[in-house]
Amino acid sequence: MFEKEVYVNRRRTLLAKLAACGEKGIVLFVGNAEAPAQYKDNCYKWRQDSSWLYYFGLDDPMYGAILDIESGEETLYADDVEIGDIIWMGPQPTVASKAERVGVKASKPYGELDKDVAKAIAAGRKVHYLPPSRYFNTLRLMQLTGSAEKASLPLIQAVVSMRLVKEAVEIAAIDDACALGYEMHSIARDSIVPGIIEQEIVGKMEGVTLAKGWGVSFPTILTQHGETLHNHLHDKVIEPGKLMVIDAGAESNEHYASDFTRTYPTSGKFTPKQREIYQIVCDCNEHAFSLTKPGTAYRDVHLAVARKMLEGLSAVGLVHGDLDEMVSLGIAGLFQPHGLGHNMGLDVHDMEDLGENYVGYDPDQTRAKQLGLGSLRMARRLVPGNVITDEPGIYFIPALIEQWKQEGTGKGFVNFARLEDYYDFGGIRLEDDVLVTPDGARRLGPKRLPITPDDVENAMAH
Repeated sequence: MFEKEVYVNRRRTLLAKLAACGEKGIVLFVGNAEAPAQYKDNCYKWRQDSSWLYYFGLDDPMYGAILDIESGEETLYADDVEIGDIIWMGPQPTVASKAERVGVKASKPYGELDKDVAKAIAAGRKVHYLPPSRYFNTLRLMQLTGSAEKASLPLIQAVVSMRLVKEAVEIAAIDDACALGYEMHSIARDSIVPGIIEQEIVGKMEGVTLAKGWGVSFPTILTQHGETLHNHLHDKVIEPGKLMVIDAGAESNEHYASDFTRTYPTSGKFTPKQREIYQIVCDCNEHAFSLTKPGTAYRDVHLAVARKMLEGLSAVGLVHGDLDEMVSLGIAGLFQPHGLGHNMGLDVHDMEDLGENYVGYDPDQTRAKQLGLGSLRMARRLVPGNVITDEPGIYFIPALIEQWKQEGTGKGFVNFARLEDYYDFGGIRLEDDVLVTPDGARRLGPKRLPITPDDVENAMAH
């Protein structure tokens, strides 16, 4: 947890933003509950709702809160433990003491939340709440308000505007998560040995995150089939001469995320063909970073990277034609069918539970329909304090290539005959976590994972 003033100031700012746009009523927050995995007392690993953590910091199940926009009053709702709980859990701090830790003066039993929301509704007051991401929260909102489908757009916009710009304490927490991510990735790189099962490496990586943090920030992607963008299978024997994509992140004990991707030659050395494509992706990663600065729309950075990628692919004979025309037609989507990056913070894809377009797009921006660009999760004009990922990739997906070929998509620009030689290539992705600063950007974490082809090979040789 951060200092009390951090949470007090955040809630005060939130209410001020809502009042400034003419909103009235109450803001309702519903924290997460534990979720049984097989039976009631055997639950999935506990994780609190991120917006709850942002405004209240209390990492415990079965909490709720009401903020009154007009009066500024704040009330926390939860139950103190009883003797049955103490037997299993030991003595616990009181709800009142926890409320005081985050600057909330009033606390009530959890059951009073239903009564106070009902009272507000009976008085004709508006109840603002965020979109629920879990079934429990959905059911609770239906019980409390009669619907879980009427999330407050002004509240969403206010929360997004605050959480998009990271405070100094958050940046420090993300740096810590990135330090842990650096360690887990270094162990993974050093563990690549032909003949072992991929799962062995995943176990070592995730063990680090559990020993020093909350765990992983998302299910680990470690695969010799990088052409499958989110391949979570880890059952393959590591083969020599392959490319291994490792996309993984750590979550700190403060619940801030890191998210790095590196691609390694399983034999420790790139083949000439692998190095050729790898260098294009590496150049695209550097190009994106060089363009990242306040005032620049990340959508434009994505498009600039698409042009850079097509330039490299043209040089090796996989595409041909006018670069700007190919960018306009979305030819890059055949090779990179995802966006350049996303926001990151308390969630590895920060706030996407609130609505991806609200989080990643300015009001005057419209999501494209092209493959690749249409999947861009962060398109906004950058401002200092944004934390984003820079993750270009090139993938050779036989089924997608064949579809384009049969449909005539990219005809005249894509060298389909030459691409047949890449059907067993796999994919390459290179990802860094980036903070937008007042005069540009910096990569997060204490050190950067080796990324140039030579540096990767040197690191794997030790």
